[in-house]
Order: sequence, then structure tokens, then C-alpha cells
Amino acid sequence: MSPSRRRAHALDPSFRTILCIAAHPDDNEFVIAGSVAAWTREGRDVVFCLVTSGSAGTNEHTPSSDGLVPIRERECREAARILGVTDLAFLGYLDGVVEPTLGLRRDLTRVIRRHRPDVVVCGDPTMRWYGNEYLNHPDHRAVASAALDAVFPSSETRAIFPELLSEGLEPHKVKEVLISGSGEPDAFVDVSATLEIKCAALKAHASQVGPGKWVDELLRGWAARDGKRAGLKYAESFRRMVLSS
Repeated sequence: MSPSRRRAHALDPSFRTILCIAAHPDDNEFVIAGSVAAWTREGRDVVFCLVTSGSAGTNEHTPSSDGLVPIRERECREAARILGVTDLAFLGYLDGVVEPTLGLRRDLTRVIRRHRPDVVVCGDPTMRWYGNEYLNHPDHRAVASAALDAVFPSSETRAIFPELLSEGLEPHKVKEVLISGSGEPDAFVDVSATLEIKCAALKAHASQVGPGKWVDELLRGWAARDGKRAGLKYAESFRRMVLSS
């Protein structure tokens, strides 16, 4: 589809709750935070589910993992505050070695049934690499795979994980899935008015980005690239799955 035929994707006004599932505390800020800020501005409730607390997030800014988990969780909460997100869930999986197990799918099914979102946002489990410069993190792929399996069939099927019924968690059908980082996006969210908020939220992850002088240039470049594909100044891109009319 040519950019002239695309337009910004607007969520159905009746969709009030959006669940964003990610592997690490800063994943949402890197990829979808502009959309998140736009959604919270519209008065929607956005929930962050972080599968790990980023204990392996060592780099030139944070050379040691000692005491890193509470730091990263605190940074994540501050970034969420900047974006207007008040509800966060940390599942406590070990960073760097996540696999798409039945246990993880059960835990994500529990989160979906508890929060009962209209929309789930997650990554693309099929993306092994991007271009010739970035190998997609295995945690990203594992979490995305488990998230999609939790959306369907697990969250809406009574006979799957019946132990959740004893917790009072009835089946729930998600209406729409937005897959970020897709190689074939077909939905673009206009983030022209929220890009600066996205940059500020990512800078809250100081243990990962340091002083963050490069953040604005990187995120602006990504948003301009996706915006060009959609005929917008700045955008974030998704593969949209419509599961319920």
C-alpha cells in the first residue's frame, strides 16, 4: 500500500484498556512509547506487563548487575509515569534466558484474564534480525511468542489452564492485537505530538542509556522512517490483527 493510501490508525473509541507485554523494562520506551502516550492522552488505561526486571542489562553505563533489579524497576515506573501509565506487572523471569514455555504462557494468560484488555500489544516472534546491524534479542522473540499464544487460544478458552478459574479468572477474548517491530506493518500510529514524551520516558532508563544525548536523534530517526511509510511526520508501526468485530 502506498503512503498516500495509508492513514494513522485510531483505536476504536470503545477500546478502553490496552495491555503492553514486553520482555525488559525499557522495551516499551524504545518501541511503542509514543503510541502509549497518545493512548493515555485519549483517556485509555494502559497496562505494562514486563516479563523480566532486566537483571542482565549491563553495559558501559552499568558494568555490574549488583543491585540492578530494583534500579531497573524504579526506572520503569518513572518512565511509565511520564507516559501516563499507572498499572505495571513484573513477572520476575530471569533476564536473558526466557523461553516460550507453558508456564510463561499461563502467567501471561493470567495477566490477560485479570486486566481484560481490549487490545494487546507485543513484539513479533518471527523477526530474527533487523537489517544487517541488529540481531533480535531471544527474550523478545520468546515473550512475543508466548504472548500471542496467551491471547489465542489460552485467554479465551475455559479448558486451557483450568486452574485459573479457581483464581476467579474467567476467560476473556481480546479484540485486537498490535504487533510491534513487524517486517510487514499495516497500521501506523501518529506520534508527532508525543515523540518528545517518548524520548523523555526512555531517558528515565538511565542505567541503560546513560546521559541519553543520543536518544532524541535515534527515536526521531525511527519515527521519521515509519512516518514516511504512512504519509505522516512521525509514526510508530504495527501489524494489526482484528480478532473480534
